[in-house]
Amino acid sequence: MPLRLPDRLPAIDILKKENIFVIDNTRANTQDIRPLKIVILNLMPIKITTETDLIRLLSNTPLQLDVHFMKLKSHTPKNTPIEHMMMFYRDFELMENEKFDGMIVTGAPVELLDYEEVGYWEEINKIFQWARTHVTSTLYICWAAQAALYSHYGIPKYQLKKKMFGVFNQHTLHPQLPIFRGFDDIFAMPHSRHTEIRKEDIYNCKELQLIAESEESGVSMVMARGGRDIYITGHLEYSPLTLDTEYRRDKGIRNDVDMPKNYYVDDNPDNKPLVTWRAHANLLYSNWINYYVYQETPFDINDIK
Repeated sequence: MPLRLPDRLPAIDILKKENIFVIDNTRANTQDIRPLKIVILNLMPIKITTETDLIRLLSNTPLQLDVHFMKLKSHTPKNTPIEHMMMFYRDFELMENEKFDGMIVTGAPVELLDYEEVGYWEEINKIFQWARTHVTSTLYICWAAQAALYSHYGIPKYQLKKKMFGVFNQHTLHPQLPIFRGFDDIFAMPHSRHTEIRKEDIYNCKELQLIAESEESGVSMVMARGGRDIYITGHLEYSPLTLDTEYRRDKGIRNDVDMPKNYYVDDNPDNKPLVTWRAHANLLYSNWINYYVYQETPFDINDIK
């Protein structure tokens, strides 16, 4: 089944070239199907790249998805044309009376700030609370995972001496969970962050369940409320060249960023990246849509509690 996307969204042409079935809203409105409503709060600087990465993963499901984009009124992006934001994104305040089957909140380049110092903290904190009554299941990624854990449970973050940067093996601690259906015992996940959360803090909160971790990169996945909230500290959505782009951007500028680990062939940045996470990324998003969004959502979306 196709993804329903806003008319003229740049990702449509990119994904069609990859043989991913997408349709715009004009065509979708002629079909008598109740799609799953997914909203993406995209906090990443390069919006179009992140849109495409996430939509690519959401496409691997037989279910029809109606994808919406949310933005913050209290923050104006610097790296995305304002015309793009006005055409494809809506302010949270215009969407807060709607309900959604699933939500994805991305990372943001503000992790070295205390949460309360983030200019849009008040608004995003309100969104975190809103999601619990208006969304069936929410995925929080990287900074959003740390911020939502702090907002909901007071879990602190800790600054790292060096950026956690590269692709690291993760261990599934509860392989029987539907989110891990079809997973191997170990799966790779890209990480790109200057802060961390610690498993001792997760274990000390009885409402949280640590479900995946790494000996190198630490806590990677946490679950709450039976899967209605899933927190992911890494970036399974990253395309093959994202870490390379970040590395070359920061090389010679920052002294706390080394070459990404376990990423280039033979650990040589002159070689191409070795992609080891794509299959599990597709599987995780497919499992999330199937088991935590579709099977848990009521027939009438207005019945979400």
